[in-house]
Amino acid sequence: MDDVSFAGVHRTNLAATKTRYSISKTDFNPMDAGSGRKILIIEDESDVADLLALNLRKAGFNTSSAADGASGLQKARDSRPDFIILDLMLPKMSGLDVCRILKGDGATSHIPILMLTAKAEEIDRIVGLEFGADDYVTKPFSPREVTLRIRAILRRGEKPEETLQAGPISIDPARHQVRINGKRVHLTSLEFKLLRTLLQRRGRVQERDKLLNDVWGYESVIDTRTVDTHVRRLREKLGKAGDAIETVRGFGYRLREE
Repeated sequence: MDDVSFAGVHRTNLAATKTRYSISKTDFNPMDAGSGRKILIIEDESDVADLLALNLRKAGFNTSSAADGASGLQKARDSRPDFIILDLMLPKMSGLDVCRILKGDGATSHIPILMLTAKAEEIDRIVGLEFGADDYVTKPFSPREVTLRIRAILRRGEKPEETLQAGPISIDPARHQVRINGKRVHLTSLEFKLLRTLLQRRGRVQERDKLLNDVWGYESVIDTRTVDTHVRRLREKLGKAGDAIETVRGFGYRLREE
């Protein structure tokens, strides 16, 4: 096992692993420290949870953990952490169910979720992103990569975004709301990300592969019909305003400039 990966599906000696993956002082900028933010780790493999907690504490975060989905859900509701690391394969309640419940509850829907998945769980990953998870990391992974991804997601949440407008379509990123001629339209998290991406790049053709990467977070090509399905649903929800999303045959989609 090299020095940039951690096989979450293979047990190792934790003491040796901690030494190998301990983060040096030069790895983190003190100005970009965790600032005591609370991270809840929902992971049933104790060595994985302990390793993540060790490195996150070194990065300035406070951590707590839960070893199954049911207790993790309860801890998230009770403690309202700033961030959740969520394994998909959990006892008592699956990570997908935990994600769906948290993202469907107004009291916890704002909490960013990073999923931990095995490479064979691609379908679960798609569903997790559908439910509103913010990102995912596949096992084996680098604890440093996890920390960097957490920081990037938290920084995104700190930056106030201005309201986006295109004809009758209005997007309020801070409130995660979409309105058509002032009337609220309810979108899933992925539909919201897709519309925001098209609006931010209106007038420019977005290839399906690029949308998969930018909206879904996939670095490798999967079935691009996933994009087509979501565009069709998005158009239906937007009603007549959905006609602004144009299909560019053989390439992808663009939001028409007014």
